[in-house]
Amino acid sequence: MKILVTGVKGQLGFDVINELEKRGHTAIGVDIEEMDITNKKSVNTVIHSANPDGVIHCAAWTAVDAAEEEENKEKVMAVNASGTRYIAEVCKDLAIPIMYISTDYIFDGQGKTPWTPDQQNYAPLNVYGASKLAGEQAVKELLSDYFIVRIAWVFGTHGNNFIKTMLNVGKTHDTLTVVDDQIGTPTYTFDLARLLVDMIETREYGIYHATNEGGYISWYDFACEIFRQASALGYDCYDENHLTVKPVTTKEYGISKAVRPFNSRLDKSKLAAHGFVPLPDWKDALNRYLKQTNI
Repeated sequence: MKILVTGVKGQLGFDVINELEKRGHTAIGVDIEEMDITNKKSVNTVIHSANPDGVIHCAAWTAVDAAEEEENKEKVMAVNASGTRYIAEVCKDLAIPIMYISTDYIFDGQGKTPWTPDQQNYAPLNVYGASKLAGEQAVKELLSDYFIVRIAWVFGTHGNNFIKTMLNVGKTHDTLTVVDDQIGTPTYTFDLARLLVDMIETREYGIYHATNEGGYISWYDFACEIFRQASALGYDCYDENHLTVKPVTTKEYGISKAVRPFNSRLDKSKLAAHGFVPLPDWKDALNRYLKQTNI
């Protein structure tokens, strides 16, 4: 297959390209230099010229707090909503499927029940979530052959993420505070890329949720496990004698411009029901990530 992948400079796009090539597919990676997704003509020209068998759309505005700034709101919608619509329109013209990477932020983040892929009580709390929901709606409006894959708490070796932030801050502080009332599960892009390529090789179209397995945790739990594993790998600056991690509520932590969801639990049972292999345990994913990363 020939697959066009957007956002190849990001954590996920980078890993998706590698996974496609590993399996012998032809991967065409584009980022803003090759295709400005906010420019309809650019999208038409590039995708028609490539004439792929499918598109995996990873490109997105993901700076959640910056999205709340008045001068950025129009840009966010241009990237995540209009850009996705332009790509979906070309996919319709070419009669090829699109895989759109979305987020749990399309929901209101309340309660403790995991969100299921097919429920439709959407109520995004911030501009980022609203823009990603608009992208989903464009895909569903224009196409019948599509995958919408919602993910959460993403980390990968190629780009910035929560793990890198924690490790960097942990080197220069002896005490850290991390929120413990936002609950979800991490998603390792290396593992996710494998699943996405598994999916694009089929016609099991629909909406799916995908994070690593291993249950639901808080950001505080995640931080503690990051430092525990880093310490076990020989980095003493992260052990309990050198670093203390304290749990705080979102309200106590403050700072964020964007409202964050308390409930990012995603029900992933639909994956196995459609024959897909779930992602490994998040602790295992973290261990593999740390061993590949220059801490």
